[in-house]
Amino acid sequence: MLRCMAITQVSVILTEPVAFFEFGVPVEVFGIDRTGDGLPSFDFRVCAAAPGRPLSTETTSAMQLVAPLGLDAVAGSDLVVVAATAISRHGSYPPETLEAIRAAHRDGAVLLSMCSGAFILGAAGLLDGLECTTHWMFTDKLQRDYPQARVNPNVLFVDSGQIITSAGTAAAVDACLHLVRRELGAGAANRIARRMVVPPQRDGGQQQYVPNPVPECASDGFAELLDWAKGNLAQPHTVATLASRANLSERTFARRFAAETGTTPHHWLTQQRILAARELLETTDEPVERVAGLVGFNSAVVLRDHFRRLTGISPLTYRRQFSLRTDQVTSRARGTKSG
Repeated sequence: MLRCMAITQVSVILTEPVAFFEFGVPVEVFGIDRTGDGLPSFDFRVCAAAPGRPLSTETTSAMQLVAPLGLDAVAGSDLVVVAATAISRHGSYPPETLEAIRAAHRDGAVLLSMCSGAFILGAAGLLDGLECTTHWMFTDKLQRDYPQARVNPNVLFVDSGQIITSAGTAAAVDACLHLVRRELGAGAANRIARRMVVPPQRDGGQQQYVPNPVPECASDGFAELLDWAKGNLAQPHTVATLASRANLSERTFARRFAAETGTTPHHWLTQQRILAARELLETTDEPVERVAGLVGFNSAVVLRDHFRRLTGISPLTYRRQFSLRTDQVTSRARGTKSG
């Protein structure tokens, strides 16, 4: 069993009209019993200002959604998800919804907005001075409406600590898995991602969109190359070696790589190596020097530098927090609840 997550009670706040896909993402990540996969269960709550009343949705067909709980059920939540909804022209969201979000923030809950949910956080006065994001179509409006916020129009999500904001639609998946990874470790995020059949990690700093997201020359061969690289991280990959394996010029390879992944080969490889290092730190007793070699870094110093830059902590600190070794899990179970 994985270590207990600091986040145990998760509340989703719905504001009509509800965006179905973005609502479904936290349901899939936090609202499904995955204890059979060794993951903790969450007290998952769906809340709205008008519980029990059918809420309108953004779908073109007549669909409705009913929240079983009122906003009073948000109290005590560790994570509050602010679901996406239609953007109010004048920031006029239900006052009771804004107050529930402010109260959760005062109580120390993590707030996670889905797409246009960032506008609700802004209306609650919680984005001032913070870097944040939303769907690229609405980042200019978010900046105009809340000029004290630092809106980043390019990224998939922004983690500001207590507040996480995600970009449009599928970026909600990335933000939720990022939070799981932050609190539970890479192994937990990878298990959920595998069940959802999505990539285990797209870095928050990746572009929201690229000029040609589905290139005309796209082929299974390119995906096979990426899978091969992930399976052979210990090798000293470069743009030149990867391009040669793909039978492309370096320039064409770099262009296609950016089009299909939204990032550079170097950044992608570093990200994959850190992901692999996380899993090794969680599941093995290998020393950091050995882990560095197994994932393709030429020294423990290089691993530590990249690891700290991407996770904010050292490899040894990460191992102490997320190790899945039986002795440490037993020790934690006998001790105090993880916080």
